[in-house]
Amino acid sequence: MNQFEHLKEEDCGEHEMKNSNESDGGSVNNNNNNIRHKMVSPGAGEHPLQYNYTFWYSRRTPSRPANTQSYEQNIRQMGTVASVEQLWKFYSHLVRPGDLTGHSDFHLFKEGIKPMWEDEANKNGGKWIIRLRKGLASRFWENIILAMLGEQSRTENNCGVVVSIRFQEDILSIWNKTANDQVTTSRIRNTKIAL
Repeated sequence: MNQFEHLKEEDCGEHEMKNSNESDGGSVNNNNNNIRHKMVSPGAGEHPLQYNYTFWYSRRTPSRPANTQSYEQNIRQMGTVASVEQLWKFYSHLVRPGDLTGHSDFHLFKEGIKPMWEDEANKNGGKWIIRLRKGLASRFWENIILAMLGEQSRTENNCGVVVSIRFQEDILSIWNKTANDQVTTSRIRNTKIAL
């Protein structure tokens, strides 16, 4: 089983991820409470991204009440990428969002920003929400992460994006640093992303 196949599992228990080969260009950890930080940088001849980005995964049981502590325990850092080549190597092994089971989320945030409102970069921020019919999440997720990594919105205000798989619909969220900056939030809203 590769390190991402556990995302397909139906059980809601704790998941342990196996480390990938350290030289594959991304970083992966086993336990959120003991996060290893490995400096990720583009390899020779690779095309660097403007920022490094970290993929996260979370899953919760719908019947359990959500609180900050349980949310932080359920979220798992999967890996960090610094170049276009690393992104595609990593992304090609991910389960597509449309194949995830209910109440699962993929997060892609700038390195150093946790996908939590309590993170310093997010606490004065907001998010744009796009609600999707079932079956559209995989395509829209790919388009939104490519737009973000390609800096299509041309704003440093973006913190990350989330795709949330739910039973009746799926949700894309674009998180930003400053909810009260009307110029920047309007720029994000008006960005034409090929969704």
